[in-house]
Amino acid sequence: MKRILKIIGLLLAVLVVCFLILLLVLTITEYRPADLETLKITGDVDDAVQKGQTLDVLCWNIGFGALGDNADFFMDGGTMVKPSTKQRVQENLVAMADYITSEDPDMILMQEVDEKSTHSYYIDEASFLADQFRAAGNRYEYSMAYNYKTLFVPYPLPPIGREQAGQVTYSKYDLSEATRVALPCPFAYPIRLANLKRCLSVSRTKVDGTGRELVIVNLHLEAYDDGEGKAAQTKLLSDFLQKEAEAGNYVLAGGDFNQTFDTVDLSKYPLQREDLWKSGVIAATDFSDDFQILMDDRTPSCRSLDRAYDPNDPEFQYYVLDGFILSNNLKVESFETVDLGFENTDHNPLRLKVTLE
Repeated sequence: MKRILKIIGLLLAVLVVCFLILLLVLTITEYRPADLETLKITGDVDDAVQKGQTLDVLCWNIGFGALGDNADFFMDGGTMVKPSTKQRVQENLVAMADYITSEDPDMILMQEVDEKSTHSYYIDEASFLADQFRAAGNRYEYSMAYNYKTLFVPYPLPPIGREQAGQVTYSKYDLSEATRVALPCPFAYPIRLANLKRCLSVSRTKVDGTGRELVIVNLHLEAYDDGEGKAAQTKLLSDFLQKEAEAGNYVLAGGDFNQTFDTVDLSKYPLQREDLWKSGVIAATDFSDDFQILMDDRTPSCRSLDRAYDPNDPEFQYYVLDGFILSNNLKVESFETVDLGFENTDHNPLRLKVTLE
């Protein structure tokens, strides 16, 4: 018995040492972005945006290429950690690229784009998609802002592993500047070591002959905190957009808010079970009258990941989490959430046409 206890004690000691080594490594290598960082712009296009021009914008959370209709996810009540095979990830990416090239938007705002991540088989998805667009004859400049960058996420079992992902903005018009603006992180040490460091990805393109800029803000706000993080991030977003609008710029912000504006008819998508993830609510009055808020409640923009997708289940959980905030000098010509049946990602794309007045 003493020998057995000694072996158990030794094993526990080894586990503790391994944990402490992992904690030390994650602490040393922690992603610590500055409040403001310049982003690399890849590609080369020369066209400039014109006053009076109508722009076609697409916004899409692509779910790391790994959250097609076959997938669930442990953080939302499912069981999967590595949701797909490499082949399925590539199939999802190609299908999404095919849809995008068929629509030929001027600008694309994407969230949950992996670069060097275990669960998407280390595919550089931003480059993969850029290659797909180029092969179809569409040229874009693009930049990526990381909101997740850690050597190893040690939970659950089996663990998530390495994660490097973020928001990518593609533009057919010359980007004069791209910047990462840090959002408040609601997680304390050591939880923050393996958690997201959220941000705004801000791209600027000059509006020809006006002295103004079109400021494109690609966003992905907090999902799993207790609410304080969401509120702090929303406040920073509101202040940032207000400053740009007061400077006379055209402001276009879009992405996955992980919340629903109180202008949305939530009765269309009631919470089916108390154990499911519940979205927060943003008050439209958190933003001034200088802005228009767009969320399309005619079609869900997101589906639950507590299980694989079943469109025939009347109790399947849907959400409206994705949308746009626009300055009033942008005239909305059309806006909709496109129902693609969640075949290749857990979000539907948003389509927006706006004119620079």
